Amino acid sequence: MRKSFLLATLPFVAAACTAAPAPATSPAPAASASPLAPNAPLTPAQRDWVDRTLASLTLRQRVGQMVMVWVLGDYTSTGDSTFAEVRRWIVDDGIGGVSMSLGSPVEVAAKINAFQRLSRVPLLASSDLEPALGRLEGGVFSHYLMDAGGATVFPTAMAIAATGRDEDAYDVGNVIGREAKAVGININFAPVVDVNNNPQNPVINTRSFGEDPVRVARLAALFVKGSQDAGTVATAKHFPGHGDTDVDSHVGLPVVTANWARFQQTELVPFRAAVGAGVALVMSAHIALPALEGDSTTPATLAPRIMTALLRDSLHFRGVAITDAMTMEGVGKGYGVAESSILAIKAGADILLKPSDPTAAIDAVVAAVERGEITRERIDASVKRVLELKARSGVAFNRYVSLDSLRAVVGAPAHRAMAQDIARRSMTLIRDQGSLVPLLGKRTVVIQYMPETELRAGRVFAAAMRAGDPSVRVFKISPASAQSQLDALAPAIASAERVVVAAYVRRIEGEGRPAIPAQVAAWMAGIAAADSASGLRRVALVSFGNPNLIRQVPSVGTYLVTYSVGDASERAAADALQGRVPITGTTPVSLPGFFARGDGIRR
Repeated sequence: MRKSFLLATLPFVAAACTAAPAPATSPAPAASASPLAPNAPLTPAQRDWVDRTLASLTLRQRVGQMVMVWVLGDYTSTGDSTFAEVRRWIVDDGIGGVSMSLGSPVEVAAKINAFQRLSRVPLLASSDLEPALGRLEGGVFSHYLMDAGGATVFPTAMAIAATGRDEDAYDVGNVIGREAKAVGININFAPVVDVNNNPQNPVINTRSFGEDPVRVARLAALFVKGSQDAGTVATAKHFPGHGDTDVDSHVGLPVVTANWARFQQTELVPFRAAVGAGVALVMSAHIALPALEGDSTTPATLAPRIMTALLRDSLHFRGVAITDAMTMEGVGKGYGVAESSILAIKAGADILLKPSDPTAAIDAVVAAVERGEITRERIDASVKRVLELKARSGVAFNRYVSLDSLRAVVGAPAHRAMAQDIARRSMTLIRDQGSLVPLLGKRTVVIQYMPETELRAGRVFAAAMRAGDPSVRVFKISPASAQSQLDALAPAIASAERVVVAAYVRRIEGEGRPAIPAQVAAWMAGIAAADSASGLRRVALVSFGNPNLIRQVPSVGTYLVTYSVGDASERAAADALQGRVPITGTTPVSLPGFFARGDGIRR
């Protein structure tokens, strides 16, 4: 059994938290009057529903309310084995919620409605709707490469920060909140409020608003307010701060070695702002924090000093605490489902997200209560918070959504226009040594790099580049491209007046570092170095996604960053390169030796 700190130690830790130096002041909005805010009083009807529902539940049903399972948003018949499994969790285990992923809006809404009909207590429905992840984006029919359409897909949080307009964070949170609510989703697992202060971070990266804790705090609070003004619960994640890590917690346990003073001045600043803005949900991080917990093996998710003493007693958070997915290796490695579930509840979690075996998780927690390891009062406190969130969100009183009316909200033209506008204003020209931009010369060659899984990447960019110059020639390469295939592009490159290398490297959970494979990066670097040595300055690198790709192509003379992989960013990049729109973005992060926070050449 792994070490777990006793709750008896918490008063000392809380006192230490209170006594620590105050962080830099953040101009984040004050707590709003949103009914979703944990400090907003319940109406008499809401209070009556919570009290009656809690009283009607058995111990096992109460623990079931503390479990949320992951479900694909695809179509399945009611006789399908995956649907039957979720039905069993809802009907037999009485789970409290479902987390929807990867489906078209109408199908997601229909599936949530079907699950709501099965549930005795209305379900909380959540989804990971961080900008540009496109959980409700729809799909691509691979045989025809036909886009199925879907919800509005915004540029990433880092792109939003790059525009320099703070109000964009509120607007994006509000639109995503409205679209989520229209399909029956009550909870958005966003925003990421981690301060991305480690360029080696393989999992946070462009999901963060940047490296300045005060700016991250301000944008996070605005996003929270925008989402909750729209009636959708926002989630501040990943507590107490996942930005300074170089390991993906989907595949291992990152260790953050920062001391307490640094946490106070950096990582905790955005969380304080989110709590002050009335955020209703906080998600834990599967990271080890020796300075806070005392060892390098206990994930924050399982640490009472962090999830209770710090979050509840020091930051005074009164909403719902949810774990990150319990299937992730950052918490799953070394712990069985029973042990990790019990430890997470004892640490302070109200909801277990995606345990590998929901039934076993519920059974384990019930057994822990029955043998006195967890008190019934502790369970009731969490269930009451969960039920209050159901009452505040409105799902307690209206659990279904209209499949007809959602079409007036989800993917509306005004929403897509907003996404395009933000994408254009986020374009950041970090380097342009030969004043290559705008691309006024002819004979332009575009070389697009993308993994084989990026079926739609590059299509919009290539079409937009050709729209500005029909003579543009486009070539595609991938991680599997042999050296002979790369070398075969030499004649086209030699005859071109302009060479645009477009790299599509999005951050994908569990896929390791967001980078270009070494052999392809070396080839790109060779092109850039030869161009630099010749003095021609014909080569431009466009990074769709990770802004740090320039480390792999250090000699390139022109470097444009979009921070996102998506249609809006592709169109915006082509418009920026060809001079159809001004370039005004500035980078929210720094990369020592290459660029500083706030850099950006205006055109």
